[in-house]
Amino acid sequence: MPEQYRFSLPGKAGDQRQLGELTGAACATLVAEIAERHQGPVVLVAPDMQNALRLHDEIRQFTDQLVTSLADWETLPYDSFSPHQEIISSRLSTLYQLPTMQRGVLIVPVNTLMQRVCPHSYLHGHALVMKKGQRLSRDALRVQLDSAGYRHVDQVMEHGEYATRGALLDLFPMGSALPYRLDFFDDEIDSLRLFDADTQRTLEEVEAINLLPAHEFPTDKAAIELFRSQWRDKV
Repeated sequence: MPEQYRFSLPGKAGDQRQLGELTGAACATLVAEIAERHQGPVVLVAPDMQNALRLHDEIRQFTDQLVTSLADWETLPYDSFSPHQEIISSRLSTLYQLPTMQRGVLIVPVNTLMQRVCPHSYLHGHALVMKKGQRLSRDALRVQLDSAGYRHVDQVMEHGEYATRGALLDLFPMGSALPYRLDFFDDEIDSLRLFDADTQRTLEEVEAINLLPAHEFPTDKAAIELFRSQWRDKV
């Protein structure tokens, strides 16, 4: 195969380019090289989530471009339990990045590829940026958190939870690696600090945080009623 074709993608829909005998880390090396040369994002379809995670770790070793994956729900339709919070957080983080992803690699398991996802307008329309020094009522923030699907708990341990103690509000936003501790002075955010969920000790201070909704779809009464009415129309 000529060198210029080996590291390039088809120029238009319907064109195909077949590559074989990619054993070991050869696939990851080739995808990384394509990502370096291609002027746009590359979507890599994996047979399952296990292979998607393996490719994610391998490709990151060969490129400085963004490498992300859209995780599978790991649940079956009509299961009586929900996906793990870390999976939901990972999916929301990836979906939020997609509209601004100029280059890099998106790895998607084939099962995930066949599922519908929320429009980016929903995530961006319901995201909330909070900054140090911003005037924000704690009561209003709690209402926003509840409506966004966050759960009020005694102690924050996982994504999608928040807790209040006096002037402090602990929060673990979706898509964040660590939770945050907001210290209020009256109705003003006095400080924003990362903290360790295991030890509950504060770490470094930050200037702002981006709060994503806790679900990929609205869960308020209006949205639930809309779903019910549309479901009745179908059946």
